[in-house]
Amino acid sequence: MPEPTKKDEPNGQPEESVAPESSGAPPPPEISLEVSPPPEDASSTKKLSVELPNDSVPVPAMGRKDSVWSLGEGQAPDELDKPVDNPPLSTLLIERPLSGAVTVGGDITFVAKVEAKDLLRKPTIKWFKGKWMDLASKTGKHLQLKETFDRLTKVHTFEMHIIKAKDNYAGNYRCEVNYKDKFDSCSFDLEVKEAETGSQNIDIRSAFKRSSEGQEDAGELDFSGLLKHRNQREHKQQDDTPEVDVWEILKNARPDQYEKIAFMYGITDLRGLLKRLKKMPKEEKKLEAFAKKLDPAYQVDKGGKIRLVVDLADPTVELKWYKNGQEIRPSPNQRKYIFEHKGTQRIMVINNCSANDDAAYSVVAGDEKCSTELFVKELPVKIVKGIEPVKTTVNERIELECEVSEEGAQVKWLKNGVEVPTGVRSRYRVKCEGTKHFLVIDDASRDDTGTYSIMASGGTSEAHIQVDLKPLKVYQDLQDMTVLLGQPIKLHCEIYPGNVPGRWYRNGQLIQPSDRLNIIHRNKVHRLEIAASSLHDAGDYTFVPEGYSQSLSAKIHIIDPPRVLLDSLNFPDNTVTVVAGNKLRLEIPISGEPAPRVVWMKGERVILESGHRVHAETYSDHTSLTIEVTEREDTGNYKIVLQNEAGEATASVKIKVVDIPDPPEAPLVPVVGGDWCSMTWEPPKYDGGSPILGYYIERKKKQSSRWMRLNFDLIKETTFEPKKMIEGVPYEVRIFAVNAIGVSKPSEPSKAFTPLAVTSEPTMLVVDDVTDTTVTVKWRPPETIGAAGLDGYLVEYCVEGTNDWVISNKELTEKTRYTITGLSPGCKILVRVKAVNAAGASAPRTLQHAILVKEVVEPPKIRVPRHLKQTYTRKVGETVNLVVPFMGKPRPKVTWLKDGNPIEPSQVSIRNTDCDSIIFIRKAERSHSGKYDMTVQVENHVDTAILDIQIVDLPGPPQCVNIEDVWGGNVALVWTPPKDNGNAPITGYTIQKADKKTMEWFTCIEHYHRNCITITELVVGNEYFFRIFSENMCGLSETATQTKKSALIVKEGLQMKTQEYNDHDFKEAPKFTQPLINTFAVAGYNTTLNCSVRANPRPKVIWMKNKITIIDDPRYRMFSSQGVCTLEIRKPSPYDGGMYTCKAINELGEAQVDCKLEVKGGFTFYELMQRGVPLHLIDKYMTESKVVEQEK
Repeated sequence: MPEPTKKDEPNGQPEESVAPESSGAPPPPEISLEVSPPPEDASSTKKLSVELPNDSVPVPAMGRKDSVWSLGEGQAPDELDKPVDNPPLSTLLIERPLSGAVTVGGDITFVAKVEAKDLLRKPTIKWFKGKWMDLASKTGKHLQLKETFDRLTKVHTFEMHIIKAKDNYAGNYRCEVNYKDKFDSCSFDLEVKEAETGSQNIDIRSAFKRSSEGQEDAGELDFSGLLKHRNQREHKQQDDTPEVDVWEILKNARPDQYEKIAFMYGITDLRGLLKRLKKMPKEEKKLEAFAKKLDPAYQVDKGGKIRLVVDLADPTVELKWYKNGQEIRPSPNQRKYIFEHKGTQRIMVINNCSANDDAAYSVVAGDEKCSTELFVKELPVKIVKGIEPVKTTVNERIELECEVSEEGAQVKWLKNGVEVPTGVRSRYRVKCEGTKHFLVIDDASRDDTGTYSIMASGGTSEAHIQVDLKPLKVYQDLQDMTVLLGQPIKLHCEIYPGNVPGRWYRNGQLIQPSDRLNIIHRNKVHRLEIAASSLHDAGDYTFVPEGYSQSLSAKIHIIDPPRVLLDSLNFPDNTVTVVAGNKLRLEIPISGEPAPRVVWMKGERVILESGHRVHAETYSDHTSLTIEVTEREDTGNYKIVLQNEAGEATASVKIKVVDIPDPPEAPLVPVVGGDWCSMTWEPPKYDGGSPILGYYIERKKKQSSRWMRLNFDLIKETTFEPKKMIEGVPYEVRIFAVNAIGVSKPSEPSKAFTPLAVTSEPTMLVVDDVTDTTVTVKWRPPETIGAAGLDGYLVEYCVEGTNDWVISNKELTEKTRYTITGLSPGCKILVRVKAVNAAGASAPRTLQHAILVKEVVEPPKIRVPRHLKQTYTRKVGETVNLVVPFMGKPRPKVTWLKDGNPIEPSQVSIRNTDCDSIIFIRKAERSHSGKYDMTVQVENHVDTAILDIQIVDLPGPPQCVNIEDVWGGNVALVWTPPKDNGNAPITGYTIQKADKKTMEWFTCIEHYHRNCITITELVVGNEYFFRIFSENMCGLSETATQTKKSALIVKEGLQMKTQEYNDHDFKEAPKFTQPLINTFAVAGYNTTLNCSVRANPRPKVIWMKNKITIIDDPRYRMFSSQGVCTLEIRKPSPYDGGMYTCKAINELGEAQVDCKLEVKGGFTFYELMQRGVPLHLIDKYMTESKVVEQEK
């Protein structure tokens, strides 16, 4: 790669340059933006180009302004080790850009990837150089940014391409990715490698003047200063150019002399100078092994000798020679390579040079190597005797001869300018005898005609070869033939010369041999044989000898008797069936050669081709009969007659025209049920020429015009029972006949009929009561009652052993209980019941067993419910309603006693029936508790039962609570059970304590069962009172018993006697210390109202809006803590505005404060309607909103 040319200044002086750092990190890249001056046409656009300052750019013309600014400097080497303060990172980058190196002029790409599975949009990425310079606005021909997205993997790929890198592109780069509140960053370095091109002349005295003392860029080259004074340097005189190379002075000086040299030449930034000097590469001088190297190339004639000579600076260095990378080793028996030593010279002699010696040679001495190329020049091979032209005929031998000036020379044979193939399977043979070369063609053909040439390195020779055909003689020509279809065909001819192939053609088409067609060529005879002829074999046959324009021709004629091919149609019994009204086109395949004459006949009538509805047509391979609209009369036999010169043929076809059947006659409905009927009909008189497959049935209501099909599967019988009809509605039915062709027209509707059905039999017939002359039975209504309804019931009975049923009720009874009277005592009867409606009487329901007409005494039996077999407990004030069933006949006598005494009706209500007794207490009291005795008596039979009723109430408090002992932080309490247990056992006690200062009670323990307890963990220095509640199944007692004395918890070892004093009365009526304040709220945002109250005892706080108490409204939350009362209104609306009141009440009095709340902002009329705000309030709110807006 050639070195770049330095750009000269206008005054002829070289431009100042800056030496690169020894660490390989060149100064940061700079991009200049050149703006072309505006042309004469002001409408043309400006052309912007991004260049780097080190490019070789011609000096701009006078009057042109170049605007140049820097991309910024990367981090200084000392700053790379400093930690960089970055915000917390999140793992957005799944692949980070890696540091890399590139040579000057090369390209490099940095890639960053972000996974987008959890991201709703594309993240933002920024590329920086150094700490602050954003590269997004610096893109151009040297810097390109690219973004891609893979929809399959959902990965964003971001790439930064640096094109044709330069040494000032090196430095630290950074990639930042942002997505909402997520951030990720990655830093990487770019190293630009470049070989040293010699020392660069920089005026370091001006470069290392401090641009700003104590700043971060101290010690760096002040490029901005160099750029600003560029024009000034261009106009400097020759005397301003530095006369000495300060860098060389510093390199050769001792470190203790650096400060003196810097002061001597006016360098003020000594620290930056030392840092640059430390980074400069140190040059190490190497000794060369060769005093004289090989020339770049050598040339020698073929067969000659060449000497390769090198001169060594150190004769003791080991030397090796190489040919094409392979070491050349000397051998005693080989004189090809000779190695000689003459002082410091090393010589390799190559004898008898040939084409194999044309190669690259190199010699290695120690670590150094030099190379050369050897070219072997060959002498041209000349043609002494050229080839001669040849004229011959086919199948003859051709031999071309040529003589050259050198034996074993390489020559090339060509035909018409193309190299002749000389492979194993080639028709051409090449041989060489000394200086003579031969090209042999054993069996010449016409394709061998052409210009042949031989090519050598010293010349060429060419000659023309002409190969002609031998004259053609025809011994036997082809003969015309007439062949019967299917017979073999043999065509024969004889020609001379006999070895000439040929081609057979039929009607101009080339014939290829196949299984049925055979082509034979034996010497002079050419034959074409076809095993079985077909119609396609007819035509003009031609035989054309290959290479000749003469041909032999013959004509073959194929004949075939006519035939009607009905078998190919697959018609059963040659019968064609067609539906009436459709078009029939019957195509019959025929054969015959030549094409036969066809005649169609029906009976004695000939069907002409010119007919209108029925006509015939004839084609080469078939004949057709067409009937445009088929009718029943078209049914019959049709005859086909075929004639040609080979014979005659006939055939017949039967055509059958079928149609839909005629409609059946109107159906009959002989039997009608509740929701069904039975119907019958007769088959249609004409079945349409196809058997009847079945029938469809439809029905409709008489008043309706909509018919409904009853069956989707065909019914083959002529009877049917329609079901699922509505009782009391008149119906009509009709029939459709179906055959293979289709569905007939509907029959006439049947006569109207109305389904009506009797009810089902009554259910659950049982004997209810029996006396000496009567029997009472009861039953339930029928499960099914039709549209005719239920008129009543008919009760019948008969004496057991007879079948004479007697109707007991002359008129129908509508009740489901009936007493049969007038019976003889001691007889047995059977009873049955029928349900009767307009359709008649239903099936009877009969008792299974006979009934003895005699009253039976049944002993009483009390069936106490399970929950009354135990103590029945209720709370005071609840209702008691107990039902006790019993059995017995005749009706038992029931008596009740409480604790052996009659029950007072004013206290307890008792109601007795035939089968149960009910005891009812509207509001239970404890006096109602006790044992209730129930007695049921039938004649001398008695049954008793006892009910235990317990009415319970809250217990009373314990009788006495005493402090038994006080020690440490413990107090021992003892108490006696309550005098009144509430008529229920005591289940536990609840113990509470209160500090004497606050008298706020706190529960120590609940559900405690014993009558003594030790309260622990009391605070030393506090004085406590204790109280105890009793508890039973109803709950805690309403009051508690409190200790008369208090328990003072004192520190152990100290005893302090307190003086008795009267407690101050802290009771106080409610008083608001901080009132409510009028508040403005924003609609949709929570707001609170606050006030403070002081009272003792603790007051009850009530909040009101517009003097209406706020109770259980989810929009409001109320708090009260240490006297501070708060009302929170959740997301208020204009409807929530108004006058709010806070009222505090205790036993000493009450107090209240008011404030006005006004809600500002935004609800529409529609939103207020959705929230259920009354219309007058909505109107008021909308009016106030308009007024406020006008004021604003």
